[in-house]
Amino acid sequence: MEITTIDDLQSALRSQFYIADRGLTTSIFLAIKLGRPLFLEGEAGVGKTEVAKVLARMLDTELIRLQCYEGLDVHHAVYEWNYTRQMMHIRLAEARGERATEAELFGPEFLLSRPLLQAVNNPHDKRPVLLIDEVDRSDEEFEAFLLEILSDFQITIPELGTIRAKEPPVVVLTSNRTREIHDALKRRCLYFWIDYPSFEKELEIVRAKVPNAPQQLARQVTSFIQKVREADLYKVPGVAETLDWATALLALDHQALDPNVVDDTLGVILKYQDDVAKMAGEGVRTILDRVNAES
Repeated sequence: MEITTIDDLQSALRSQFYIADRGLTTSIFLAIKLGRPLFLEGEAGVGKTEVAKVLARMLDTELIRLQCYEGLDVHHAVYEWNYTRQMMHIRLAEARGERATEAELFGPEFLLSRPLLQAVNNPHDKRPVLLIDEVDRSDEEFEAFLLEILSDFQITIPELGTIRAKEPPVVVLTSNRTREIHDALKRRCLYFWIDYPSFEKELEIVRAKVPNAPQQLARQVTSFIQKVREADLYKVPGVAETLDWATALLALDHQALDPNVVDDTLGVILKYQDDVAKMAGEGVRTILDRVNAES
């Protein structure tokens, strides 16, 4: 699919059932055209990770995902040597009365490529989409290492030399802002904050993603979630929870919201017991009254 304008991209995203506003679409467009990493920040469940998945489908290319976590190091993110296979090679050489050389043991056939090396050393014609997910969960040391890779899209392996990307991958980094990311890394990227959507946009997302939902149910679910986000909760629901809830209510064969079904399914949209306890009963009824008054 050839994308030459922002409008083309917005239509392509919609064809993949991703509803993006003009600002986000512009950032994605520039990231593709300029070959710059795209840094997406926002609360959990607003659709940051989905951008990379949709881009991979839209561009008909491979999605390579690096899920970040505390303690993530080079061996799990870039490469490591297949020690088991190296030992087998040594034993086989000894059985033949030979000695395995260092050049043999540290050749490409013993190299285990992890996501970052896979993205840089991509053998295909189409550049892949590299998703570096929840980078805020990684350590600052790993963040500094990322800085080098995103600057030159090359990786140096002492035993093999420097591997450079033929074509830089399309890079999407996401952060839930559990900690601040260093300015040096952000400066390498195009930045966009994805906020919770408006009622109209979220309703459009529900209609696109859960097309079988009755009109009344889709509007009620969207309105209810919008009002829950106004409450003083530890963790308010994201768009992902809105879609999960609409799907769950369909599975229960409900055509509209009522207090009992909302109470019974609060665990779909709220993930902490204190939040569930705060909303259950009177809290649900108060919000549902407001939703029905607007219908």
